[in-house]
Amino acid sequence: MIMAVCAILFSLAADAPTGEIKGKITTNNVNEPVSFASVKAYRETALISSSTAGQDGRYELPKLSPGKYILKISCVGFQPQEIRNVVVKANQVTTVDMKMKKGADLKKVEVVEYKTPAPDMKRESEIVIMHDSKEKKDLNSVIQFSPGVSSNYSVTQKGSRQNGTVSYQWQDPVIRCSRNLPPDENTEEYEYMIENPYFDVKSRPLSTFSIDVDAASYSNIRRFINEGTLPPSDAVRIEEMINYFSYSYQQPTDGSPFAIHTEVSSCPWNAKHRLVKIGLSGKAVEQENLPENNLVFLIDVSGSMNQPNKLPLLKSSFHLLVDQLRKQDRVAIVVYAGNAGLVLPSTRGNEKEKIMAAIDELEAGGSTAGGAGIQLAYKIAKENFNTEGNNRVILATDGDFNVGVSSDADLVHLIEAKRAEGVFLTVLGFGTGNYKDAKMEKLADKGNGNFAYVDNIMEANKVLVKEMGATLNTIAKDVKLQIEFNPAKVKSYRLIGYENRVLQDQDFNDDKKDAGELGSGKTVTALYELIPAGSEEEENKIDPLKYQSTTHASTASGNELMTVKFRYKDPNGTKSKLLVHPLIDTNTGIGNSSIDLRFAAAVAEFGMLLRDSKFKGASNYKNVLALARESKGIDTEGYRAEFIRLVETADLLSRGTAQKDSK
Repeated sequence: MIMAVCAILFSLAADAPTGEIKGKITTNNVNEPVSFASVKAYRETALISSSTAGQDGRYELPKLSPGKYILKISCVGFQPQEIRNVVVKANQVTTVDMKMKKGADLKKVEVVEYKTPAPDMKRESEIVIMHDSKEKKDLNSVIQFSPGVSSNYSVTQKGSRQNGTVSYQWQDPVIRCSRNLPPDENTEEYEYMIENPYFDVKSRPLSTFSIDVDAASYSNIRRFINEGTLPPSDAVRIEEMINYFSYSYQQPTDGSPFAIHTEVSSCPWNAKHRLVKIGLSGKAVEQENLPENNLVFLIDVSGSMNQPNKLPLLKSSFHLLVDQLRKQDRVAIVVYAGNAGLVLPSTRGNEKEKIMAAIDELEAGGSTAGGAGIQLAYKIAKENFNTEGNNRVILATDGDFNVGVSSDADLVHLIEAKRAEGVFLTVLGFGTGNYKDAKMEKLADKGNGNFAYVDNIMEANKVLVKEMGATLNTIAKDVKLQIEFNPAKVKSYRLIGYENRVLQDQDFNDDKKDAGELGSGKTVTALYELIPAGSEEEENKIDPLKYQSTTHASTASGNELMTVKFRYKDPNGTKSKLLVHPLIDTNTGIGNSSIDLRFAAAVAEFGMLLRDSKFKGASNYKNVLALARESKGIDTEGYRAEFIRLVETADLLSRGTAQKDSK
């Protein structure tokens, strides 16, 4: 009876009318918006609701019970505000606009956080304070330590600049002081990339590369275009753009983990060339039949993650993944900021409320001890290792590591060692401004995992729900391709994209050489542009060789354009298996080729335009749009329609850029 009454009262409380507080936060003098300020609503001393203002300074606190509230507003670089007696009425919106004064009160700067060193770090402890001063001398006279906090420190200054903060460090222990930077500061990092050239078949008949299942580049490009700007050329990895989309390849029928599909047609941007498509389709495994998951969520909660498109989006994304977990799956959560810590021990997947509560309680603040976090995450994964399951760390971050084991080389060595022990790594990138694309791609590559960039909740749903099997379940590892071209048919060739996946020819038969992984139900596509034999066109001309023959007689396979060879290992295997697939050119034109080849060609052509590639030939936005529209096909999820809209937008942006450059 008591339980029934409680249930009724709870139901009535849940249905009771509520109100809302919203408003805009601006600076005290010039009325500029205060971006990403923290707004918290209290009833006396109890925290009832919290929100983070957007870049425009606007905030919302919905579903508040009627009554009086205290609002507390804070933002790094501004003096905190407190507003009392804010009245909320049922079914009404209470508007509270606020002004904040820049700067902190330097008469007293209190140490607000004290962190002990991680075991692998130096002997320094770390103290984090927030203020708006640039000068070391200001701090010496004003720092006051909370009771129980050691005040012994030296004043050896180390200055560093990160997007969103300016840091000044003192050691023994370290004191880090931060202030907001102007929004136009940008420290995003992309790896410098030189496009694959044409190679002469007579001098270099083999082309060898690792597959790439990542799609981070495409969603990152989408972010740039949706924000009204074209992406930097080094952010454009054409293979990741192509592989963002799935293709209608048939499933394997011979017991292999994937099926092979090849096709050749004329090239849309150069009618004298041929375009070859090589496709793989991974065997799809139903979710209930996937191996048990031993997952460790490794979540960056450093100060740089305190933006709406970072930690709040990250939390919502992981909620979607937790919803998909089964009873037999397990999840632990490790976080890192100034230090790394375990916030949720390994927990069964059906304890969703417990897992989600741990995610919801995460808050951003402090520096970024990414190296220590990765070490702890792998330690937890090994402690709960499932010999028959999927053991994986899922790292979610903007990639801005700056404390502890953080050099690319150190992290790569660590991840390679753990990969050999059977723990793989998936990397999810978030945010803008200090996004470290190059570092995160490298870590995922070396960790036998994949790399996705989450620019919105729909992308999170694609990666973590719709493509969960492909993201988390490896069905073949170290997948390599080696193509041998027939000089009787091909004069020279160029691999489109995959610049950072190219291998030495001898790596193909070397089972110790790492390569890409293929997930359940995943498709992978590669394109080659060929110059036919007999063409008068010259690309990278090489002088005739003196000591060896450069003439090649046709063989019994003279009608073959090329032979495609594949090597792969089973997920737990150490010895590779070989598949061989020849291809004959039937002189098909682009208009008579498959929908999949035409759409992949449109995506590649778009990528070359964004990169302003020297190989773009007659490419233009009009041709890309025509090719994409006619090859959209069945587009259940709307991804191809979205691609067409992106091309239309990029076309308009490119015209504006061209007009600006001409002035």
